[in-house]
Amino acid sequence: ERAKSHYGIARRLRETETILIDEISMIGPIELATAERIARVVRKSPAPWGGLRVIAVGDFAQLPPVTKNTGTSESLRTSEKGPEARFAFESQVWRDSGFHVAYLQTLVRAQEDTFSRLLQSIRFGNIEEDSAELLKERVQRVQEPFQGTRLFARRAQVEQLNLGRLQEIGSPAMDFPTVYMGNARAVDDLKRNAPIPEVLILKEGALVMFRQNDPDRRWVNGTQGTITKLGKVQIEVELLNGGRVKVQPVPFHVLDGEGEPLATATNFPLNLAWASTIHKAQGATLDRVHVDLTGVWEHGQTYVALSRVRRLDDLTMQGLSYRSFVVDPRVVDYYNQQNSQ
Repeated sequence: ERAKSHYGIARRLRETETILIDEISMIGPIELATAERIARVVRKSPAPWGGLRVIAVGDFAQLPPVTKNTGTSESLRTSEKGPEARFAFESQVWRDSGFHVAYLQTLVRAQEDTFSRLLQSIRFGNIEEDSAELLKERVQRVQEPFQGTRLFARRAQVEQLNLGRLQEIGSPAMDFPTVYMGNARAVDDLKRNAPIPEVLILKEGALVMFRQNDPDRRWVNGTQGTITKLGKVQIEVELLNGGRVKVQPVPFHVLDGEGEPLATATNFPLNLAWASTIHKAQGATLDRVHVDLTGVWEHGQTYVALSRVRRLDDLTMQGLSYRSFVVDPRVVDYYNQQNSQ
């Protein structure tokens, strides 16, 4: 009812022809059904989505929607009553929408055929002998100091390693508080979800990761480098993949339905990069990673972690076990059905 009576939402839904839903794997059945019902009610049409064209993009083999069990060991188990509906494709709305599936099979990030085949086997939990041997070869003790990003399943591990490595650097630290402006509720949302912290603490010599795609294409989300010079309005970074860049603060926004900022967080688009959670790394392309699989608790985490790099040589790991590669059987069944059509 709130959406129906909201003039801006109602007007946009009536004037819209196409909706694009990104990262569909992270949208649950309830959220999908709610969005579809709002579109149908506002557009006063019994057709699915009120007659809107809907394009859903994503990979159900990656991180799934957050549920009440997310973050516990129960996430990799099934109750005696069977699993509750968790994925968008399990909903009646998905079936009624009549999606025509375009199944993309080329891994763009991976630059080697051998690595691409390995990732495809991990994606569906089909770890055959040759894939297992390749994985075992990448099991190594982390080389200290490690010039890359260590990926962990748990945030506490990330914070401990990043702050510990920062303290080892003898140069003085500089604090860069994030500047927030706008609607109070939207600001709170930015504080929880923006890729930059409320206070960014850096030192010259610190390993950092860029958290945006540069409009001038000097870096992408996930590019790593070492700080060579700190300033209040500019930071110089030597990239691991070559070259030096000068970085200025940039705004991160929460937008309203009209595309106008509800709130803005402004700071340097950088994070400490000695460690990151696997969830935070989704969508990023990293130069070099060492993955700790011992704390993996969610379907899709291992695939997301290992697919962040371009080449197999840029990947090492620890904690390799069968449990790390468990894939939700519903996802496997769904893709098998798509491939058989």
